[in-house]
Amino acid sequence: MKKLLLMLVVLFAFAANAGAQGWLNRVKDKVASKVGSTVDNAIDKAVDRGVDTVVGEATGAVKGGKGSQAADVADAGDDAPAVATSSDFKRGSAIMFQDDVTAEQVGEFPSKWDMFSGTTETKTVGGVKAINPTDNAQIQPLIKEQGAYLPEEFTIEYDFYYWPQKDDVGLNDLKLILAVTKERSEFPGEGHDEGDMTAFVLRHGVCDSYEHGYMFNGNHGGNFEYNFKKGWNHVALSFNKRALKVYFNDKRVVNLPRVNQPTWMCFQVPFEYKDLTFIRNVVIAKGAVALYDRNEQSMTAVEKAIQETGKFVTNNILFKTGKADLLPESMTEIQKVADYMKKNPTARFEVQGHTDNQGSDAINDPLSQKRAEAVVKALEGLGVDGFNLKAVGKGSHEPVADNNTDAGRAKNRRVEFIKR
Repeated sequence: MKKLLLMLVVLFAFAANAGAQGWLNRVKDKVASKVGSTVDNAIDKAVDRGVDTVVGEATGAVKGGKGSQAADVADAGDDAPAVATSSDFKRGSAIMFQDDVTAEQVGEFPSKWDMFSGTTETKTVGGVKAINPTDNAQIQPLIKEQGAYLPEEFTIEYDFYYWPQKDDVGLNDLKLILAVTKERSEFPGEGHDEGDMTAFVLRHGVCDSYEHGYMFNGNHGGNFEYNFKKGWNHVALSFNKRALKVYFNDKRVVNLPRVNQPTWMCFQVPFEYKDLTFIRNVVIAKGAVALYDRNEQSMTAVEKAIQETGKFVTNNILFKTGKADLLPESMTEIQKVADYMKKNPTARFEVQGHTDNQGSDAINDPLSQKRAEAVVKALEGLGVDGFNLKAVGKGSHEPVADNNTDAGRAKNRRVEFIKR
């Protein structure tokens, strides 16, 4: 009688859902094969705790079916520990490539992309424009500069459309590939030796919505489970010098401590799918989730430099040639200084701009002053108190390297933050 009452309550609780019947059929097939008698035992215990508890657990099981593993619900006992994972993704501070597809013409090849093989068109799905690679398509962002372009720290984001077919089987297979080759002329995808040409490969959306896999450094990495929801899902990747993390809908699903430095990225639909795989809102940005280092996790590069030398010197704050206009990629380094100053609100800095010796002092001296002032203005824009900052232009008068070589001149073009 208790079990009959339980079944009626659960059916009533989900009768309002449009997909209730489909859900019940899938539960019957999948739960029976995956967890077997464990469910019966869990139900018997739940009945003894009362019908209200059962309804709550049943509701949680359905919600958990989207974004968590069904087996976790079945195996959880009265003393099961609470499990949490990090959602620490943060987009890099300087955008290198971005395409939301909104300006593209339906039926045409997307203008911000290049293609190795297959077919790719702009189409409409779910009421929005998206990129549709088909026929073993292999595409990459259209980056005009030749060779490698991915920095030591970067993030990649995109939206991926998942639509389950019969019995939750989808054919939305997509591979995100991070290559290690210097040239972008040969595609390191299906049919090639991925082991020699890739740092990381993420494969998702194949067959069941929860079956995904990856490989790194030329080796098979493993498989993991995550249930995509029907419709648009967000995928994000962070790489910081060696550490690589992947997130599905803000939940971290891959966390690798050491991956080879990638040089460029691309997408592939490995099979001859048609009108099944869609992506949009692709963003590549310089900067990444902070690197976890158990030996130095409590001290940033800025903190360490100031503690050891009393100053922070950087060649990563860049300007337009002959001007004081900051390049977007400079904001990653400036953000580090801003974070330090907000953490240490009484710290005061002299911000020094230095140039190489190309050009006269009449040009370099005021240019270095304006560049130092531009850095101060950027820090103020990030919430730093301008009272603690003083801009000073040093021109080319204090070189730290030989101005007769390109490498030496590059070192001399720098910004120094001197603690006062």
